Amino acid sequence: MSNTDTSLIQESILSRINEKIQMLNSKRPLPVDAVNKLKEEVRLYHTYHSNAIEGNTLTLPETKLVLEEGITIGGKSIREHLEAINNAKAFDLLEDIAKSNKRIGHVVIQHIHEIVTAGILEEAGKYRTQNVRITGAIKTPPDWSKVIRLLDELINKIDQSNMHPIETAAFLHHRFVEIHPFIDGNGRVARLLTNLYLITKGYPPVVIKTENRRKYYQFLKSADKGNLSPFVNFIAKAVDESITMYLSIFGGTDELLPLRELAKETTYSQEYLSLRARQGVLDAVKVGRVWYSSKRALREYRSRYGNRD
Repeated sequence: MSNTDTSLIQESILSRINEKIQMLNSKRPLPVDAVNKLKEEVRLYHTYHSNAIEGNTLTLPETKLVLEEGITIGGKSIREHLEAINNAKAFDLLEDIAKSNKRIGHVVIQHIHEIVTAGILEEAGKYRTQNVRITGAIKTPPDWSKVIRLLDELINKIDQSNMHPIETAAFLHHRFVEIHPFIDGNGRVARLLTNLYLITKGYPPVVIKTENRRKYYQFLKSADKGNLSPFVNFIAKAVDESITMYLSIFGGTDELLPLRELAKETTYSQEYLSLRARQGVLDAVKVGRVWYSSKRALREYRSRYGNRD
């Protein structure tokens, strides 16, 4: 992980991220109530999507009930309830770890895993002491006896990285799941560690959505073969979306509106704007099945592409 002049992040995405993060930082201190509300939403979304990627069948509304009301959902297993509660607890821990300036080392990694798998695994917080196989994986995880040494190398590389923080976060994520230090829960811990690293570098946490599960695993497999770039850009797009969500709390031209509403103010149809959003050309965020964008993003799109459409 040596520093290079060429970034793995697409120039258009990186430029947009840099512009938005500067805009967000210029507005600090952020409004406390609005930020706390958004943090609760991100916590819920992260918990639901991270668990759903691993096969948890709790829906988003059910996850919300479990976390906020303590309600038990009929027909769902105790394990699925624990996965929701534990993941949310671990997410809450990230900001405290970041504020305490603790390095991402063995203590933090094992602590996060212990919380994520409490009441689920007997080996909660303990590195595996046996070999494992992952169905569909290109590579077999390394022998269990190499786990601590490989994690030591990863921890040192992260500490010494001169790459862009988003590139480093993606590298951390991929290499961690490649090492597969625990019997179970590696994906959940990897997504939490990615967010922890991003938070320490001044970026908001990201949500890897279950509807992007196929791409997520596809890009991880590409990284297994030595091509990290697709996964880096996958994480970069998630960062871009997250910053957009934070900017939206200020309202005005940054307020997120459904494309059907924005379309009324232009000559473009909702379907056309949705297409451009899916292509990544129009700066937009998908929440559930609905695409949202802002008047600022639409203005920038028209300024850049208006004459060509």
